[in-house]
Amino acid sequence: MSLERAVKAKIAGKRNPQMDKEAQEWVEAILGEKFPGGVAYEDHLKDGQVLCKLINTLTPNAVPKVNSSGGQFKMMENINNFQKAIKDYGVPDLDVFQTVDLWEKKDIAQVTNTIFALGRACYKHAEFQGPFLGPKPADECKRDFTEEQLKAGQTVIGLQAGTNKGATQAGQNLGAGRKILLGK
Repeated sequence: MSLERAVKAKIAGKRNPQMDKEAQEWVEAILGEKFPGGVAYEDHLKDGQVLCKLINTLTPNAVPKVNSSGGQFKMMENINNFQKAIKDYGVPDLDVFQTVDLWEKKDIAQVTNTIFALGRACYKHAEFQGPFLGPKPADECKRDFTEEQLKAGQTVIGLQAGTNKGATQAGQNLGAGRKILLGK
Protein backbone atom coordinates (compact mmCIF):
# COMPACT_ATOMS: atom_id res chain seq x y z
CA MET A 1 0.00 0.00 0.00
CA SER A 2 1.34 3.42 -0.89
CA LEU A 3 2.10 5.94 1.82
CA GLU A 4 -0.58 8.33 0.57
CA ARG A 5 -3.25 5.64 0.66
CA ALA A 6 -2.14 4.57 4.13
CA VAL A 7 -2.40 8.16 5.40
CA LYS A 8 -5.86 8.57 3.86
CA ALA A 9 -7.00 5.29 5.44
CA LYS A 10 -5.73 6.42 8.86
CA ILE A 11 -7.51 9.77 8.59
CA ALA A 12 -10.72 8.08 7.43
CA GLY A 13 -10.46 5.72 10.40
CA LYS A 14 -10.61 8.68 12.79
CA ARG A 15 -13.97 9.72 11.42
CA ASN A 16 -16.95 8.91 13.63
CA PRO A 17 -20.31 8.88 11.79
CA GLN A 18 -22.18 9.33 15.08
CA MET A 19 -20.26 12.54 15.85
CA ASP A 20 -20.89 13.78 12.29
CA LYS A 21 -24.61 13.16 12.81
CA GLU A 22 -24.63 14.96 16.18
CA ALA A 23 -22.76 17.94 14.72
CA GLN A 24 -25.16 18.09 11.75
CA GLU A 25 -28.20 17.95 14.05
CA TRP A 26 -26.78 20.72 16.22
CA VAL A 27 -26.10 22.95 13.21
CA GLU A 28 -29.63 22.26 11.94
CA ALA A 29 -31.08 23.14 15.36
CA ILE A 30 -29.15 26.42 15.58
CA LEU A 31 -30.00 27.48 12.03
CA GLY A 32 -33.55 26.17 12.13
CA GLU A 33 -33.22 24.45 8.77
CA LYS A 34 -32.44 20.90 7.70
CA PHE A 35 -29.57 19.85 5.47
CA PRO A 36 -30.86 18.88 2.01
CA GLY A 37 -31.51 15.18 1.51
CA GLY A 38 -29.14 13.23 -0.68
CA VAL A 39 -26.24 15.63 -0.03
CA ALA A 40 -23.36 14.43 2.13
CA TYR A 41 -22.61 16.29 5.36
CA GLU A 42 -19.18 17.45 4.17
CA ASP A 43 -20.51 18.50 0.74
CA HIS A 44 -23.11 20.77 2.32
CA LEU A 45 -20.47 22.43 4.51
CA LYS A 46 -17.80 22.62 1.80
CA ASP A 47 -18.43 26.15 0.49
CA GLY A 48 -18.45 27.63 4.01
CA GLN A 49 -21.80 29.41 3.63
CA VAL A 50 -23.53 27.22 6.22
CA LEU A 51 -20.63 27.68 8.64
CA CYS A 52 -20.72 31.47 8.22
CA LYS A 53 -24.48 31.45 8.75
CA LEU A 54 -23.91 29.37 11.89
CA ILE A 55 -21.43 31.79 13.49
CA ASN A 56 -23.58 34.75 12.41
CA THR A 57 -26.51 33.16 14.26
CA LEU A 58 -24.40 32.75 17.40
CA THR A 59 -22.78 36.20 17.07
CA PRO A 60 -24.62 38.55 14.75
CA ASN A 61 -22.45 40.03 12.01
CA ALA A 62 -19.37 37.99 12.97
CA VAL A 63 -18.82 37.39 9.24
CA PRO A 64 -20.18 40.52 7.57
CA LYS A 65 -19.88 39.33 3.96
CA VAL A 66 -20.66 35.73 3.02
CA ASN A 67 -19.76 34.89 -0.57
CA SER A 68 -22.54 32.99 -2.31
CA SER A 69 -21.04 33.04 -5.78
CA GLY A 70 -17.61 33.17 -7.28
CA GLY A 71 -14.77 30.78 -7.70
CA GLN A 72 -13.19 28.42 -5.28
CA PHE A 73 -11.15 31.22 -3.68
CA LYS A 74 -14.33 33.05 -2.69
CA MET A 75 -15.70 29.87 -1.12
CA MET A 76 -12.42 29.22 0.67
CA GLU A 77 -12.58 32.83 1.90
CA ASN A 78 -15.89 31.92 3.59
CA ILE A 79 -14.13 29.10 5.43
CA ASN A 80 -11.28 31.39 6.48
CA ASN A 81 -13.74 34.03 7.72
CA PHE A 82 -15.57 31.36 9.72
CA GLN A 83 -12.30 30.21 11.27
CA LYS A 84 -11.36 33.74 12.29
CA ALA A 85 -14.84 34.38 13.73
CA ILE A 86 -14.90 31.23 15.87
CA LYS A 87 -11.46 32.04 17.26
CA ASP A 88 -12.84 35.44 18.26
CA TYR A 89 -15.86 33.64 19.77
CA GLY A 90 -13.59 31.61 22.05
CA VAL A 91 -12.67 28.40 20.22
CA PRO A 92 -9.01 27.57 20.91
CA ASP A 93 -6.73 27.80 17.88
CA LEU A 94 -5.66 24.17 18.19
CA ASP A 95 -9.28 23.01 17.79
CA VAL A 96 -9.77 24.81 14.46
CA PHE A 97 -9.45 22.77 11.26
CA GLN A 98 -7.34 23.81 8.29
CA THR A 99 -9.17 25.14 5.24
CA VAL A 100 -8.03 22.22 3.06
CA ASP A 101 -9.42 19.75 5.61
CA LEU A 102 -12.89 20.80 4.49
CA TRP A 103 -12.37 22.16 0.99
CA GLU A 104 -10.43 19.14 -0.27
CA LYS A 105 -12.12 16.75 2.20
CA LYS A 106 -8.75 15.78 3.66
CA ASP A 107 -9.87 15.47 7.30
CA ILE A 108 -13.61 15.75 7.87
CA ALA A 109 -13.18 14.36 11.38
CA GLN A 110 -11.24 17.53 12.28
CA VAL A 111 -14.06 19.66 10.84
CA THR A 112 -16.53 17.83 13.08
CA ASN A 113 -14.21 18.30 16.06
CA THR A 114 -14.16 22.04 15.33
CA ILE A 115 -17.96 22.15 15.33
CA PHE A 116 -17.93 20.34 18.68
CA ALA A 117 -15.38 22.88 19.98
CA LEU A 118 -17.72 25.67 18.86
CA GLY A 119 -20.57 23.93 20.68
CA ARG A 120 -18.47 23.80 23.85
CA ALA A 121 -17.52 27.48 23.47
CA CYS A 122 -21.25 28.33 23.59
CA TYR A 123 -21.28 27.36 27.28
CA LYS A 124 -19.04 30.35 28.02
CA HIS A 125 -21.56 32.81 26.55
CA ALA A 126 -24.39 33.58 28.96
CA GLU A 127 -26.52 35.12 26.20
CA PHE A 128 -26.67 31.78 24.37
CA GLN A 129 -29.78 29.84 25.40
CA GLY A 130 -30.01 27.33 22.56
CA PRO A 131 -28.99 23.69 22.45
CA PHE A 132 -25.42 22.89 23.43
CA LEU A 133 -23.09 20.41 21.79
CA GLY A 134 -20.65 18.30 23.74
CA PRO A 135 -19.74 18.33 27.42
CA LYS A 136 -19.62 21.52 29.42
CA PRO A 137 -16.02 22.69 29.87
CA ALA A 138 -14.69 22.74 33.40
CA ASP A 139 -14.53 26.05 35.20
CA GLU A 140 -11.37 27.22 36.89
CA CYS A 141 -11.08 26.16 40.51
CA LYS A 142 -8.77 28.74 42.03
CA ARG A 143 -7.34 27.84 45.43
CA ASP A 144 -5.52 29.99 47.91
CA PHE A 145 -3.09 28.36 50.31
CA THR A 146 -1.53 29.97 53.35
CA GLU A 147 2.23 30.21 53.68
CA GLU A 148 2.07 27.61 56.46
CA GLN A 149 0.27 25.10 54.20
CA LEU A 150 2.78 25.64 51.40
CA LYS A 151 5.75 25.06 53.72
CA ALA A 152 4.13 21.91 55.16
CA GLY A 153 3.88 20.50 51.65
CA GLN A 154 7.61 20.92 51.09
CA THR A 155 8.50 18.49 53.88
CA VAL A 156 6.49 15.60 52.43
CA ILE A 157 8.30 13.14 50.21
CA GLY A 158 5.86 12.17 47.53
CA LEU A 159 5.33 8.60 46.45
CA GLN A 160 6.78 9.47 43.09
CA ALA A 161 10.17 9.87 44.73
CA GLY A 162 9.98 6.25 45.84
CA THR A 163 11.13 4.78 49.10
CA ASN A 164 13.67 2.20 50.15
CA LYS A 165 12.21 1.69 53.63
CA GLY A 166 12.96 -1.86 54.69
CA ALA A 167 14.26 -2.91 51.30
CA THR A 168 17.22 -5.27 51.19
CA GLN A 169 18.63 -7.66 48.67
CA ALA A 170 18.48 -10.58 51.10
CA GLY A 171 16.60 -13.58 49.81
CA GLN A 172 16.85 -12.67 46.18
CA ASN A 173 18.09 -15.96 44.81
CA LEU A 174 16.66 -16.73 41.45
CA GLY A 175 17.35 -20.16 40.04
CA ALA A 176 20.17 -22.41 41.17
CA GLY A 177 23.28 -20.95 42.71
CA ARG A 178 26.60 -21.06 40.84
CA LYS A 179 28.76 -24.04 41.73
CA ILE A 180 32.46 -24.11 41.05
CA LEU A 181 33.90 -27.60 41.13
CA LEU A 182 37.69 -27.82 41.35
CA GLY A 183 39.66 -30.82 40.36
CA LYS A 184 37.21 -32.52 38.10
